[in-house]
Amino acid sequence: MDDMQRSCREFTEVLASSAPTPGGGGAAALLGAVGASLGCMVANLTVGKPKYAAVEEEVTLLRENCDALRLRLLDGAQADAEGFLPLAAAYGIPKDDPKRTEILEAATLEACKAPMEILELCCAAAKLLARLGSIGSRLAISDVACGAAACRAAMQCAAMNLWINIGSLQNKTEAAALREKAEALLGEYEPLAETTLQRIVAELKGETV
Repeated sequence: MDDMQRSCREFTEVLASSAPTPGGGGAAALLGAVGASLGCMVANLTVGKPKYAAVEEEVTLLRENCDALRLRLLDGAQADAEGFLPLAAAYGIPKDDPKRTEILEAATLEACKAPMEILELCCAAAKLLARLGSIGSRLAISDVACGAAACRAAMQCAAMNLWINIGSLQNKTEAAALREKAEALLGEYEPLAETTLQRIVAELKGETV
């Protein structure tokens, strides 16, 4: 059974076990999917309300995009598991095998792909949530904040999976390029998610200027 076809109980039971997958990458994807799902919910609670008629077309598009990200992130959890297994196998190659370094390097690069995509998808979800925080139903605004917090955590989790793999790469040019890309994404979208969260917290506490 694919990781993301499990119930939440089953998924977390396997996550808690010593099984090699799912791990932090799967957890990042699930957190991101939760964030995107909350965006869908807020959009659904906004569409059709006369008060928000002026933004209904945009909110409908935001809903579609959030749902697409939700599905891609769920797929990303499985992709992360599949990408890690060759790396786990490569670590089992005897150290005196002349091909070990080459195989390990290729497997490490492959294992970086899913966490990077998960990071990108979470950033995209954070952007959609930021917009929903401005135009979505105020009755569901706390859910936007929850979604932003989930996406921020997911970004950090995806990055952890990148850092541990990037640190093992022998090709320092490849490592630097991956690190630069991830840091650029985090530098732009972590503050966006945090700003969305804090702005809504202030609104809920009646501190909006």
